[in-house]
Amino acid sequence: MGVFTFVCRCSGNEWSAKQIAEGDIEASASSTFELQRKLVQSALSADSSGGVQSSFSYVTPSSAVFQVIIGGGCGGAFFGGGGGGAAAAPAGGAAAAAEAPAAEEKKKEEEPESDDDMGFSLFD
Repeated sequence: MGVFTFVCRCSGNEWSAKQIAEGDIEASASSTFELQRKLVQSALSADSSGGVQSSFSYVTPSSAVFQVIIGGGCGGAFFGGGGGGAAAAPAGGAAAAAEAPAAEEKKKEEEPESDDDMGFSLFD
């Protein structure tokens, strides 16, 4: 599984991106859409081991973070894009801890209500 993270900046009418951490992938384009397409193609050239997920998140109107994930399993994480920050699903025990309150809440909803709880009966 390959994870490629880019810092994107706008200068005038031109968007440019540079890969952070490992790697030296760079690209520039006149729009964010075109820039994303170029970066995905560059990432696929470096690692073509499976499906592709990507997210683009503005930090300011003239800067953003773009992430490309290649390979991996289905549905393990969600990466929001558009106007918010990128977010990934928690890993390991944190995911199980997040599911536990949901299971308790579901159990509470499934309990049948009785007429006695209301203080009167409809058939009296």
